[in-house]
Amino acid sequence: MAKQLNEENVFDALKVVKDPDLHRDIVTLNFVKDVKISGQDVSFTIELTTPACPVREELKAASVKAIRDSIDGVGNVNVEMTSKVVAHENKQKAAVLPGVKNTIAVASGKGGVGKSTVAVNLAVSLARDGAQVGLVDADIYGPSIPLMMGITGRPQVRNQRLQPMENWGVKVISIGFLVDPMQAVIWRGPMASGAVKQFISDVDWGELDYLVFDLPPGTGDIQLTLVQTLPLTGAVIVTTPQEISLADVRKGFKMFEKVNVPILGIVENMSYYVCAHCGHRDDIFDTGGGRRAAQELGVPFLGDIPINTSIRVSGDHGKPISADESNPQASAISKIARNMAAQISIRNANQTAEAGVDIQLMK
Repeated sequence: MAKQLNEENVFDALKVVKDPDLHRDIVTLNFVKDVKISGQDVSFTIELTTPACPVREELKAASVKAIRDSIDGVGNVNVEMTSKVVAHENKQKAAVLPGVKNTIAVASGKGGVGKSTVAVNLAVSLARDGAQVGLVDADIYGPSIPLMMGITGRPQVRNQRLQPMENWGVKVISIGFLVDPMQAVIWRGPMASGAVKQFISDVDWGELDYLVFDLPPGTGDIQLTLVQTLPLTGAVIVTTPQEISLADVRKGFKMFEKVNVPILGIVENMSYYVCAHCGHRDDIFDTGGGRRAAQELGVPFLGDIPINTSIRVSGDHGKPISADESNPQASAISKIARNMAAQISIRNANQTAEAGVDIQLMK
């Protein structure tokens, strides 16, 4: 039986709309804000835990349907979608990076899998969705982020702190900004590790929803320095489909497991090639290996990225493919970034619940 239009009935109607990741309804999660009724019209805000929510439009459509199905004689239903990113609560992180809500390592067990390309495009995708994002080029020996992000010059120093460079809506720091690009960085492990520490503590990051670390390949000094210096929200592991890469995924997984860093998921890069002329698909490096590894290790599979000329060209020219909304590859990477953001929201919500604090207190 349909109900009359009033605030109480609006909330009751919206209790049927559930966040598929957090497995609770949007009223219980305190997502519904600012309910206003004017005649037979109703408006309200849904405040999500990330602007990169993968089910943003589905929740909006479901909310409108729930109101119309439950309440009699409704006119216009206006829903404004906003967000407030849930933070990874940790005292040590808060002391080191007080304005940064979440820290994400993008890693790979071996080189040559396109890890930096993935890190750059994840960061740009999150920023394009409306998040405040930073990117640390922690690959001290092979800093490629300045080229990929199209940034030149040197960072300024203000109040004895480095000011990150910025492009495509992302704040960036890299050793490539501080050394001659034609000069090789020939440092022993402690020097490289020290640079990563400085990128954390001596850079004025300001307020960020996500700070992404592009790590060097492998499981060496820099990786250990990062996890010992800063409790990470989680890590994303990048692989290609063939078995030799997947063996290294398992090694990377074990490293993060030993240092208590949650795995947010696996991304399969160079997953397949589709000919631009005839449309034939060729699985050059095999395919599906990333998904199989995720199932084997019990972690989320965030998505796959094909081999595509536009991705390579965009990186060479300093214009990340994720900045081009019209490109289908940007859409594929955006889905991966949103899946990652959803995993962060789930983990942070669970962390809060385990600590005995209701999620509403974070709003």
